Amino acid sequence: MHTLELGDRSFSVSRATASEVPELVALLADDVLDQEREGADLAPYERAFARIDGDENQLLVAVRDDAAVLVATMQLTLVPSLSRGGATRLQIEAVRVATATRGNGLGTALFDWAHRWGRENGARLAQLTTDAARTDAHRFYDRLDYLPSHVGYKLPL
Repeated sequence: MHTLELGDRSFSVSRATASEVPELVALLADDVLDQEREGADLAPYERAFARIDGDENQLLVAVRDDAAVLVATMQLTLVPSLSRGGATRLQIEAVRVATATRGNGLGTALFDWAHRWGRENGARLAQLTTDAARTDAHRFYDRLDYLPSHVGYKLPL
């Protein structure tokens, strides 16, 4: 477990556990875009968690405040690649910071932590995707010096 210190508040960063799946799903659903996408049946999330947790290239993060309340999450994936000279990429997905916790620097501190974790695990590039409608997130990623370098496409299978 790691600790992020932000002024007089501290936040613990740890690998998520199976018992946290209901809280993680609730945090994901506490979002304008995802409230319609996330469901009440936890079985698919539990199966997905087992796959994520069993993969050494995956880290699902749970962030708790000093009162032990889950306030943030993100999924980190190390992606080996032949491109860029065989560089490993750090893919960052499913980033959520609880609405009540936003604006205090936790998101920036969490990304700084994720970037260090990626470098420590051989990543030379961090990348993420974000929904085109998430203009607040775009401004946040711009402040972190991410560049909008690609156009993404999705196809439901």
